[in-house]
Amino acid sequence: MTNGNNITALEAVLGHRFARPDLIEQALTHSSHAHESGEEQPDPLAPRRDNEQLEFLGDAVLSLITSEALWRRFPSFHEGQLSKMRAHLVSERHLVRAALALGIGDFLFLGKGEEKSGGRQKPALLVDALEAIVAALYLDAGFETARSFILKHIVDPELLRLEATNTAGISVSDFKSALQEVLQSAGKPQPAYVVTREEGPDHRKQFTVEARILPRTGGAPEYVARASASTKKQAEQLAAEQALEHLRAHPLVHDQAD
Repeated sequence: MTNGNNITALEAVLGHRFARPDLIEQALTHSSHAHESGEEQPDPLAPRRDNEQLEFLGDAVLSLITSEALWRRFPSFHEGQLSKMRAHLVSERHLVRAALALGIGDFLFLGKGEEKSGGRQKPALLVDALEAIVAALYLDAGFETARSFILKHIVDPELLRLEATNTAGISVSDFKSALQEVLQSAGKPQPAYVVTREEGPDHRKQFTVEARILPRTGGAPEYVARASASTKKQAEQLAAEQALEHLRAHPLVHDQAD
């Protein structure tokens, strides 16, 4: 079954080289392929060779990491708001978009029947494969690798899109607002956003923005996060997100009033 070029190309897309290539191969294998190639084990206790069990695990990992991300980034939201946002982020409709953006359909191992019936574009197959890939990353490299992948390809782009378009009545705050709340609770002033670089032609501009966390008494920044994007607004959001991630690991000391 192994297609070395196929796996190598997908590893480049995912940004991860698998120590156990069998995991990513299984994540891409639909039951139709396993059945036709004779790889399904007749022994009910033998490990499955298709991606169904990995999809089961990946669904749980995706839900946990998405829940944690929302809980940390939107501290003022109540349970109903968080649940609504999570339901959207893990929905088939959204996950299909993420799978298509990654080109996962091109890497699937399908049976001949599924291939002929357009399986590479079927939403259910794409979502199952994406969730199985999440599980493969988790099993191969641990929680942080899976978390980084989920945030980069599934959670963050959609939160930015929703914030920019105010879509479908989903009440979405943003990283800048969340950062402001964290700083305010620690007695810090609002962050300063500074454009430090602007490059590229008008139709392909890239803006680099710094989010600077300042002490209440003034002076040099306590921390500087930097990010680039095609608009200033997006770059500010991404820089704010980086600052939030830093503060999650290094909580601020509360500034006392004079």
